[in-house]
Amino acid sequence: MLPSPPAISPARLHKLVTSQQDPLLALELVTVTSPTTTPHPSTLHSLLLRLARRRDHLPHALALLRRLPSPPSPRLLLPLLLAVLRLRRPPQLFLSTFNSLFVSGPSPLPLHPQVLLRLLGVLSSTASHFPSALHLLRLVSSRLPLPAPLVLAAHNLLIDAAARSGHVAVSLSLFHRLRSLHVSPDADTYRILTQSLCRKAQVRTAATLLDEMLHRGIPADPLAYTTVLNALCRKKQLREAYRLLCLMRGRGVSPDIVHYNTVILGMCREGRPLDACKVFGDMAESGCTPNAATYETLVNGLCVSGLYEKAETYLVDMVGKGLVPHFSVFHSVIKGCCAVGKVEEAAQVMSWMLDLGVIPHVESWSSVIRCVCTDEDCTEAVLLQLVTGRRHGSSTISSSTLK
Repeated sequence: MLPSPPAISPARLHKLVTSQQDPLLALELVTVTSPTTTPHPSTLHSLLLRLARRRDHLPHALALLRRLPSPPSPRLLLPLLLAVLRLRRPPQLFLSTFNSLFVSGPSPLPLHPQVLLRLLGVLSSTASHFPSALHLLRLVSSRLPLPAPLVLAAHNLLIDAAARSGHVAVSLSLFHRLRSLHVSPDADTYRILTQSLCRKAQVRTAATLLDEMLHRGIPADPLAYTTVLNALCRKKQLREAYRLLCLMRGRGVSPDIVHYNTVILGMCREGRPLDACKVFGDMAESGCTPNAATYETLVNGLCVSGLYEKAETYLVDMVGKGLVPHFSVFHSVIKGCCAVGKVEEAAQVMSWMLDLGVIPHVESWSSVIRCVCTDEDCTEAVLLQLVTGRRHGSSTISSSTLK
């Protein structure tokens, strides 16, 4: 019987193991000294990772992993499995290693949620490895007793990855698979799907998903509604967009400023500013306060359609609420007034603009001066306003003054 090797300190063993270039010889050092020396965990971790970097050494790494005094932590398992994945071999090697460790091997290790989600994230980030991610998800969800929140998080991760890659059919398949596992989708699941469907111009299907979400009692995701409303407006389905906006209130979902602004912008872009004014009125009834973007979109839309007096009314209302418009909003009204020969009104808006400290664009000046030069009756009064930069009387313009 061979005598036992002399005992050495764990620190000395660590130095010998890490300095050994051949990982198999380093493993032999650990094996030979095991009767007298207990290696430090960092020694075993370092050796495990070195062994996992070569396919022919992988069986030794897995055997050493099972000899650890306590179950390996995610901090060890993740680098080890990622090292196996980086081997220049087909992903089947990684899948078989995972299967032997967590599913069908002797004494399967507990699967930490962090390990599963991280591995799925790495696999799904590469197109060539995405099928392996699907295989891994099917394996763990069918063979391991995973908690429902982890199953949902794992499916959401791959649903999102498939959607970002343009594979909406795969996303929908994973979505329906959740039901077969008796796991309910959450708001994130529906948001991911509605966004991907809208990117593929499948707006009707996306709207159906929103209905399903509410019927299942899942709290509405405002971003999902924004996505569908925006897609409907881009497809010029303004009637459907307005209908969805109204249905939101009927379903107990309060549309916010983003939802209203999305529909108002869509209607103005399609030359329907009067319909946009109706939506603006709905905002007040629902208690949603319009912001600067709401007014600016509406004023510009009305001016483009030649409804300058109505645009002036909204401009007055905007400033009356303490909102200072961008110079382009003033320019739209000034240019419109000049186009219909209302040179005095244009000059009043210009003067009002100066009072508010908004610097006019050169085109605004050009429009007014051009009109002044062709209208001799009001030349003196208009030039006086432009030179002084003020109107006579109150600095707050009123709708009656403009008209």
